[in-house]
Amino acid sequence: MGGRESAEPGVIGADVGRIDGRLKVTGEARYGSDVEVDNVAYACLHTSAIARGRIVSIDEAEARSVEGLLDILTYKSVGDRVAPGEFFATGGYFGSTMRPLSSPDVRYAGQIVAVVLAETFEAAREAALRLKVDYEENTPSAGFDAPGAEMQPAAEVGHEDPVCGDAAAAYATAPVKVEATYETPTQHHNPIELFTTTCAWDGDHLTIWEPSQNVYGVKHGIAQQLQMDPADIRVVSRYVGGAFGSRGSLTQRTALVALAAKRLGRPVKLVATRAQGFTIATYRAETRHHIRLGADRQGRLLSLSHEGWEFTSRPDPYKVAGTDASTRLYACPNIWSRVSMVHGDRNTPGFMRSPPEVPYLFALESAMDELAVELGMDPIELRRRNDTEREPIKGLPYTSRALMPCFDAAAAGFGWNRRDPRPGSMQDGDWDIGWGCAATAYPTHVAPAAVRLTLSRDGRARVQTAAHDIGTGAYTAAALTAADFLGLPLEDVTVELGDTSLPPGPIAGGSNSTASVCTAVAKACGELRERLAAAAVAAGDGFAGLDTGAFTLADRHLCGPNGRREPLETAVARLGQDDVAVESENLPEGVPPSGLDKLHRGLAAFTGGTGRDDRVQFAFGAIFVEARVHRRTRQIRVPRAVGAFAAGRIVSQRTAESQLMGGMIWGISAALHEATEIDREAARYTNTDLAEYLVPVNADIGEIRVLTLSEQDEAVNPLGIKGIGELGNVGTNAAVANAVHHATGVRIRRLPIRLENLL
Repeated sequence: MGGRESAEPGVIGADVGRIDGRLKVTGEARYGSDVEVDNVAYACLHTSAIARGRIVSIDEAEARSVEGLLDILTYKSVGDRVAPGEFFATGGYFGSTMRPLSSPDVRYAGQIVAVVLAETFEAAREAALRLKVDYEENTPSAGFDAPGAEMQPAAEVGHEDPVCGDAAAAYATAPVKVEATYETPTQHHNPIELFTTTCAWDGDHLTIWEPSQNVYGVKHGIAQQLQMDPADIRVVSRYVGGAFGSRGSLTQRTALVALAAKRLGRPVKLVATRAQGFTIATYRAETRHHIRLGADRQGRLLSLSHEGWEFTSRPDPYKVAGTDASTRLYACPNIWSRVSMVHGDRNTPGFMRSPPEVPYLFALESAMDELAVELGMDPIELRRRNDTEREPIKGLPYTSRALMPCFDAAAAGFGWNRRDPRPGSMQDGDWDIGWGCAATAYPTHVAPAAVRLTLSRDGRARVQTAAHDIGTGAYTAAALTAADFLGLPLEDVTVELGDTSLPPGPIAGGSNSTASVCTAVAKACGELRERLAAAAVAAGDGFAGLDTGAFTLADRHLCGPNGRREPLETAVARLGQDDVAVESENLPEGVPPSGLDKLHRGLAAFTGGTGRDDRVQFAFGAIFVEARVHRRTRQIRVPRAVGAFAAGRIVSQRTAESQLMGGMIWGISAALHEATEIDREAARYTNTDLAEYLVPVNADIGEIRVLTLSEQDEAVNPLGIKGIGELGNVGTNAAVANAVHHATGVRIRRLPIRLENLL
């Protein structure tokens, strides 16, 4: 399945199973709600039945009659006991600044209006259902075009709209033009692990068990809300059952559970329902796009305009702002873009796997396919004619760009040369066949990270960092890096993650984790090797006078440049200890010194992507899809897809291919299945379960082939690693839409594509 030869086990690039795989498949891995604490009480939420208005009264009598009820928290008992905090996207910790239980005001449907506490989960649930809340209701603004929705330019909250040249004038005189509007829906993460929090106090010390992509962020955010010393808070999240943005920022539920545990004087556990997960956490914002492309008759772009609109909550300025990517993908001398937010009465959206690129490149890559049709040109050739080694906005060079090699590799693997370009020209019995393709691109980020590395006399290593494995294989990637740089078998490396008692790791977002953590691990290995070497040189023992920087670790030995080798046991024992430990912090080039302070405070400090003044850092790929549309029923199937990706140095071959494959599957899902349905009158989600929120099952997914192209790019970071967790998801929805057009001649510009669109 992979496009490169696998390295030996214990070496970066190896094709090995996950080191945590057995724990997960046997149920030994403990997730957020699996923690066993003594004397635990259970919490259930009661959420609002209206989207905008005010609580008039809460009748607790029937709820309090439930046997085992302990307490009910409402705005009357909480109020200002939970302090406000800053929004994540503007430098804070919180996915929403709307604080439930702070007042009788209701800002969106599904807002928490009560936390019910009882001896058992069943009693808490029963009491929550019996709670009676009366409201004074106002008419909400549910989405685009709703009365009362307010528009705000994203430029007012820090987004820079990329612009160069005169796009309007160039479009007016362009020989070939495409102008179209595209839409993507609200989508929800729906991780298999529900949103859960368990809190326990020991005097003034608070321990929180919660699935998270940023345990240090939870620690400092809760300290802010409860006005505590962060040193008195520990957050644990060793395993996460799905995240991809939904657990990147702190939700408002956590402080309420901590407060409940303090009031009761005993631990409290909350496991929210699947439906409640739609409103107590974030989701992908719905978007609209207006694209105008102008080209000469040879297919070279002369003008590109991309205007985007994004829905967000009334108070929070969450911006998707994917024009950073869409305006830089192809060569074009005249570019204009603008992003606007539309504020209304729903919960705040947030990061969801490749947040800006998925909706914005759907619009661009669909429009590029439309331009190819207008030109009568193969869509691969159109992209080749607009390939570039410099991004067009500021003329900065890409550190590496293998977009067209990816197209060539994927096209060969797909059999693109057999495609008849005429829409509706390919059939198999009752099925119309379409082949479509699209580019994928994702910015390459790296962030500060800290690692504690311990090597014992018997040659076993332990890597500890409060980074996160959200299902991506971070345990395995960190272990492979340590095994490689220490010269140890993989089975002799243990990795510990997701606990604020460990050195801080970066937020698991923006596909930065592997690059950030593995670079820090490699640095720690180098520092440990130099300590062993310095001790050996100081002691003589045949190493006297040698340069400590020239030593290596290989095959459980310390190796000097003179050919002298000695067992690790001897090298460690020379230090007079059973083991040797180093604590190392890595500050990537391009991150200011304040980045380390941000790391320790759980705040993002990325560098890369389009954020540098000297270069642009991206990973690239190409995705090809076959769609089949039944001629009578208009049922749509995707029997096969091929993706080729150039993403720098692959650390763990098997987990990398798994991530890219999963991203492509998610892209197919976004094209054909996923949409959160909204009652536009009540501003309420109506399909808040996995029965009606549609995601693919095995029968929906055919053959998925992943090809990884070799790529060296040490400018992005010392190990040359580019993130891949989100790369496979970008562009796949456009490839499906383009394939459906090729099969039927019908151009669908609003996702998801459903059979009624083709009738």
